[in-house]
Amino acid sequence: MKILVIEDDIKNALYIKKGFEELGHVVDLSADGHEGLLKASDKSHAVIILDRMLPDLNGLGVLKALRSLGLETPVIMLTAMGSVSDRVEGLESGADDYLVKPFAFSELHARVINLSKRSHQQNNEILLKIADLELNVLTREAKRSGIKLELLPTEFRLLEYFMKHPGIVITKTMLLENVWDFNFDPKTSIVETHVSRLRSKINKGFEKELITTIRGAGYKIES
Repeated sequence: MKILVIEDDIKNALYIKKGFEELGHVVDLSADGHEGLLKASDKSHAVIILDRMLPDLNGLGVLKALRSLGLETPVIMLTAMGSVSDRVEGLESGADDYLVKPFAFSELHARVINLSKRSHQQNNEILLKIADLELNVLTREAKRSGIKLELLPTEFRLLEYFMKHPGIVITKTMLLENVWDFNFDPKTSIVETHVSRLRSKINKGFEKELITTIRGAGYKIES
């Protein structure tokens, strides 16, 4: 899952980022409202964690702009402003949830997963299926012909990206940007190595090979 954190307190932002990355998620950071709005507009994030008190454009301004643009990405507002009127104002501005600082990471994680679950239910993407391969994005389980596959967090994100783009040639650049969140080529074999391991896990013992290499272009999962 890809999460956007819009938070100007760098220490707090890095704490959140570290917590979610340890659980296998990808986290983008923005330190001000304008940058956060720009990043959110690409619609690539499953959930947005939004601080209310931001420089230049505050959290309510970001939230109202997102909703006016038609972006329905779930937003959890994270703030020290915890009065009932503050919470009501945030929810009425388009927030899906509201968590008051200081907070426990375990609660933030639970709320983010809940918002993601709601969003996936709305988009019918809880269970991805291709041939006899199944991927549950909520329980983070992968199965082929009913046999559970043991995937590492990066392998899970790779497979999720492949299964959301069946029949499409997926380039190395696409994987670097959407799975590793790299906007540059690290000049390593990181993609090739992880795709090779993933292919071995989903193909071993099965007759049909699902992920194939398109020479000179990238990879494709057969739909």
